[in-house]
Amino acid sequence: MAPQDNPFLRGYQNLRVSRILCITCSDDHPPIWRPLHPSQVHLTDEQVIQSRCRVGRDFAIVLQGNTTDVERAWPALEGIVRFVTYSVVGDDFGQPVHVGDAYSLEAAREVMRRLTFETGLYSRCWEISCAHLSEAAYRHLEALADSRESRDSIIAAFRIPGSPAIGIKLIATPWTDANLHSIFGLSAHQLRQEHIAQGMPPSLADVLHLAGQADVRMLVFDADARRLDGLAVHDT
Repeated sequence: MAPQDNPFLRGYQNLRVSRILCITCSDDHPPIWRPLHPSQVHLTDEQVIQSRCRVGRDFAIVLQGNTTDVERAWPALEGIVRFVTYSVVGDDFGQPVHVGDAYSLEAAREVMRRLTFETGLYSRCWEISCAHLSEAAYRHLEALADSRESRDSIIAAFRIPGSPAIGIKLIATPWTDANLHSIFGLSAHQLRQEHIAQGMPPSLADVLHLAGQADVRMLVFDADARRLDGLAVHDT
């Protein structure tokens, strides 16, 4: 399932910080933005700023006195590092996007912290319409909620007192290949196949697995709740 096909995904995914140099080469040349060459990532900002450098297509390398083999093989375009920025980058439905810049690593990390949906804190409970389930899937969900014995150790269905709504707690999220393999030794596809083999209707399996991949921990189905844009609807 491609990320853009999962309506439960929210916010930016895979947030990260990249240190970028602002380089000027001449008065009539616009500034150039490049990360440091991997061999020089240990250099501090103070060691880089106002240093001469050579600029390549993907990286820049700071010139440090004795010429190294890497510098000799580098393009002839030279410039001066004027300042350093810390760019916050994330993935938006599978595509990398530039979120913003900060002038220190600490400030960039604070931006990431504020944008990140941290596990266990918030935004892990969703209430959606029962219309996203087929009639057979909803009956199966009712049976799971009313059963005193569950064969499934990764979901727990329950009724909400005083309401016709039914909730499900998803365990061991996110249901990604890497996380599921580390816990249960199986992939997300294998887990879905197990649910189908146990008699779970496909529409319920699809919704649960989309939610699980997005690290949703609580999912409530209510006839009065809003429909989730992008999620299949089963009118009965």
